[in-house]
Amino acid sequence: MINQYASSKRDEQDRNRRFDVTLLINGLPLIQIELKNRSEGYMAAFEQIKKYSNEGKYTGIFSMLQMFVVTNGVDTKYIAAADGQHINKEFLTSWVDKNNNRVNNYLGFAKEVLSIPQGHKMITEFSVLDADHKAIILLRPYQIHAILAVEQAVRQRQSGYVWHTTGSGKTLTSYKVARNLLRSPALDKTIFIVDRIDLDQQTGTAFKSYAMNDVVEVNDTDNVSDLVRKLTANDRDLVITTIQKLNYVMKRYGDKEDNRTAKKLRNLNIGFVVDECHRAVTPKKQQEITKFFPKSLWYGFTGTPIFAENARDEFGDMPRTTEEQYGPRLHEYTVKEAIHDKAVLGFQVEYINTLEKNSIVDYFDQSGIDIDGLSEHEIEAKLPREAYENDEHKLKVIDQIVNYSRHKFKLTRGPGNTYSAILTTRSIPDAQRYYELFNEVKEGKSSVKISEKTKSLVSDFPKVAVTYSLNETEETSFERQSQYKQIIQDYNETFNTHYDLEQVRAFNQDINNRLARKKDIYRTRSEQLDIVIVVDRLLTGFDSPSTAILFMDRPPAKPHHLIQAFSRTNRIYDKDKQYGQIMTFQYPSQYQEAVENAFILYSNGGENAIQAPGWNESYGRFQDAYERLISVAPSPESIDINDDVDTLKLFVKAYQEFDKSLGAIQVYSEFDEDVFEQQYNLRPEVIESYHGKYENALEKIREQIDEDEEDDLTIDFDYQLSEVGKQQIDYEYLMLLMQTIVNEPDSQNRIKRIVDAEAYLTKFKDNNPKLGEIIEDIFSTIKDGNELTQAENTLNVSSEIEKRIDERVSELVHDLSESLYVQEDDLHYLIENYKPEKAGKQTGESNLLENMDKDRYLEENRKKVQKKFRVKKFAKQEYTDVIESEILPLTNKNF
Repeated sequence: MINQYASSKRDEQDRNRRFDVTLLINGLPLIQIELKNRSEGYMAAFEQIKKYSNEGKYTGIFSMLQMFVVTNGVDTKYIAAADGQHINKEFLTSWVDKNNNRVNNYLGFAKEVLSIPQGHKMITEFSVLDADHKAIILLRPYQIHAILAVEQAVRQRQSGYVWHTTGSGKTLTSYKVARNLLRSPALDKTIFIVDRIDLDQQTGTAFKSYAMNDVVEVNDTDNVSDLVRKLTANDRDLVITTIQKLNYVMKRYGDKEDNRTAKKLRNLNIGFVVDECHRAVTPKKQQEITKFFPKSLWYGFTGTPIFAENARDEFGDMPRTTEEQYGPRLHEYTVKEAIHDKAVLGFQVEYINTLEKNSIVDYFDQSGIDIDGLSEHEIEAKLPREAYENDEHKLKVIDQIVNYSRHKFKLTRGPGNTYSAILTTRSIPDAQRYYELFNEVKEGKSSVKISEKTKSLVSDFPKVAVTYSLNETEETSFERQSQYKQIIQDYNETFNTHYDLEQVRAFNQDINNRLARKKDIYRTRSEQLDIVIVVDRLLTGFDSPSTAILFMDRPPAKPHHLIQAFSRTNRIYDKDKQYGQIMTFQYPSQYQEAVENAFILYSNGGENAIQAPGWNESYGRFQDAYERLISVAPSPESIDINDDVDTLKLFVKAYQEFDKSLGAIQVYSEFDEDVFEQQYNLRPEVIESYHGKYENALEKIREQIDEDEEDDLTIDFDYQLSEVGKQQIDYEYLMLLMQTIVNEPDSQNRIKRIVDAEAYLTKFKDNNPKLGEIIEDIFSTIKDGNELTQAENTLNVSSEIEKRIDERVSELVHDLSESLYVQEDDLHYLIENYKPEKAGKQTGESNLLENMDKDRYLEENRKKVQKKFRVKKFAKQEYTDVIESEILPLTNKNF
């Protein structure tokens, strides 16, 4: 262990830094711990790590770091090491024990996670190198506990299943389980079974990416003969296949008792790992497989087990629940625990009714059906399917999506920074008709018009595609084939691709990539989809963190199907994504009942915890928070930074609650921003002024609060405001555009990306000309095709810009220190802690002026200063002007 390792500056422009605690394993620095006091919060430690990474401090032997730990003593988190551009605070993870009890204290965390041999296992057994994303993945606690539970079951020759809620990383957990099964001498092969061709492709890609830097061989199967060849080989490896291929193996060798290959297959000790186990393998099929492979163990993974409450239909003596089929539950991590641990998000569900009450009454009158005295649920049960299968209904849905869901998509964050959505329909014809209507709306040929407000935020919104499962398109008629051909042609024109009807599988995979946006290239606007229309495809097993919304224009489904579909939206992504958002457009009463039943079944008693409150409750919370804010601070001007700390605490707490409640109500369909601004006089500039006061007050509280003081108001020092940071988002998106151009110099889309980057750079320079000049200089070199290099590696745009910023700041500091006769280190310290909104002395200011050579300054500036007692005043004016006009625009991306 090393305490306070000093990372020396590499050149005159660099700064010396210190790492708090570094843990060495076999002499290599693999775990870095940053400590803060209680009043600062663990996020200050995280931001420090991010800053050090951007400065290039984790290079050389420190590039071996695998894990960062941040703590303020009472809150402790860990995260996989990554560079400053890719490390995401949303993936900071708390530790929980095997009973899902959280371990927050730093000493408890150290004992559970960092002691010997736990720390060694965390780095070796419970980490994965993802080759595709060039990233380290550290398993979360519940994944580790599940792996250990399966290992114990293997030792006892017992099968079983793992219930981990959808969205919690079952693919990664199942990979580690399948990998670890190979360590058991009792098993010859591990077979991972997936339930569909497209999931076979997705899971196979993920597994091979994990295994590329692992000690295990992963083989997917091209055909049945390939599967047989891999099963009979003497290698101990992991095989990925579908139930269909296994079925053909059993048919081929089932009646060949004396065949050499058949004998070898039957004598294999196999560990079966099954993804989505209640669907991938039916009870009947599992019995057939177990009969063929009698020496087998089964480990099923599911986010939605089948219980007695939703058991399969009775069929002889076949198992009807997941437990009956696979054995006892080995580990459980429900959506309730996952939301509590911030491993997944909860759901915000809205039930939209496009049918007006009068039209429903008229319809039943014309049909001669008496609905007097019937409940809404009973009336909906009598509604025919045709009530929703018409263009009038579909256009109302489209209007809701394009004009009243701007905050759901986060269009306010600008191009490239929005969320994606899935629209699911009952049938392929419905999906195709939706696609046609969307195009008509975009072309201005429909009664529904895209509002100017939507266009002003993202001009080409929405970009829409349609995708079907392969088996869904087998029944296609000539007319449907023609429609699909046109859909693919439109897609090719939008994204400069070259798919046709012979490449539907590749086309579908490309849609997956653009919707999920996992690779940096798909985080640029030109490569993104906003909405993908599906029937059933993508509603199970599809991992897309950027997808935040599911629009459902189809009748309610069974509980496990609903939870599976909903769970496409609740992956952790960024600080603004607070819920997976669901909007239904048919049978609202029936949907509400179906959703409530599904939540009760799969939340393990936490149905209230997994669902966002309705509009009335959320709006009521906002009104309460607003009243508390204006009672403390009727206007931004009413907050005086010189108020006592207790008064400032009241304001900070009130404003945090206000900001949180405001962000919550904006995503509801009932929210009207124009009416809201008028009613509450909360225009953007007013909120911005409140924000400035909030930052000042929080800083003063940090400075004055005692580290051991009990805070009755429980101020969250790590709280991140939801309504700020647009300039930072613009900067990060511009870096992404430029990096994409560098990484793919031969791309057919290079010219288009350059045009996009130029437009974004022009807008950025309008807001921050100082930083814009530095970026423009680097961009000009990239645009001309003369990409800079860093050693043998491709240019890292963000690091290059930070380097240029450091060089420019060092020049300014050097010149300023010479003109003021102050120490450069004192000036650097002042700049690092400078808060332009702060009233009174800045941190480090007294020390800087105390060490200043005032006599020499007076001698050089006698005409201007005249008297020695005026030296500090003039010096402060000079350095304040340089810091605020020249330096902060470079170092503070939100300045």
